[in-house]
Amino acid sequence: MAATSGTIWVVAETNADGSLAKSSAEVATLARTLADAAKGPAAGIVVAAKPKAAAEELAGYLSRVVTIAEPAADGNAWAQVAAQRVAAILASEAPAAVLTGAGPDGRDVAGTLAALLERPVLVNATAVTWDGGPSVEMSAFGGKLITTSTFTDGEWGIVTVRPNVVTAEKAKTPGKIESVKPEGKLELPVVKVVDKVEEAAAALPIEEARIIVAGGRGVGGEDGFKLVQEIADALGGAVGATRAAVDSGWIPYAQQIGQTGKIVKPQLYLALGISGAIQHKVGMQTAGTIIGINRDPDAPIAEFADLVVVGDLFEVGKALLEALRARN
Repeated sequence: MAATSGTIWVVAETNADGSLAKSSAEVATLARTLADAAKGPAAGIVVAAKPKAAAEELAGYLSRVVTIAEPAADGNAWAQVAAQRVAAILASEAPAAVLTGAGPDGRDVAGTLAALLERPVLVNATAVTWDGGPSVEMSAFGGKLITTSTFTDGEWGIVTVRPNVVTAEKAKTPGKIESVKPEGKLELPVVKVVDKVEEAAAALPIEEARIIVAGGRGVGGEDGFKLVQEIADALGGAVGATRAAVDSGWIPYAQQIGQTGKIVKPQLYLALGISGAIQHKVGMQTAGTIIGINRDPDAPIAEFADLVVVGDLFEVGKALLEALRARN
């Protein structure tokens, strides 16, 4: 396989059914944008027991996709297996950067790659641009500070990208897929997966929702979230929450949005009783339209929302619910 100079690589993840993970499509789109700015190529790597389906999807985003059919990726911890096979490919290349998602598997594969190749890592990127190398924006100190970091001395490194910070967009023409046989034995111990426990999910995952109705401390309790749920149902959306609401036990962690939760990008974000602290803002600031309902006209959310209704959230919320039901 011929070496490529300055390639921006994407380590792709797959779903349980073998399809390409949504986060990998987003990262591939970002890699293509960065490669255009760097005037170089972008490529992807798929390591799986059966990589064909995911590779075909990834080729819709990148001009070159390398696949490795690795039987050990099935039934074992994927990241440790994948990182070893990816490291072997990168050793014969001259990468400009390596990108992967910032989910559990993405973080694990990035950490293992960093150790195997002795390369630096920048984690949980909320934005990445190119300035002679990746310029990575990250949240620090619980979201109270936004930092911009780069790799020193022109060296290449690994970047993990948070979900939903990029909108996945396919390339104009599909790329080419090349298969590489795994060489040599896996040196690191293979970790067998003995059981999987899936958390009960909401009817509509907040990461995929076009409309999100979220509640904060101002909702007041579990009973308050009943109104949030009713409005979400009337709008055909999903329910989200702030960390304060989750920590209070009013709603499951799976619906937490913000620095320590999920990053979402709905078309409409309706915030009920949410002050808009930066820890929450970093998780929803890219929403198409943000509407806040808050009794405090000076709440931080007023600084970045498209519309703020000042008033009691229960009075305004119930009036909104009645109007929605009348419309339907």
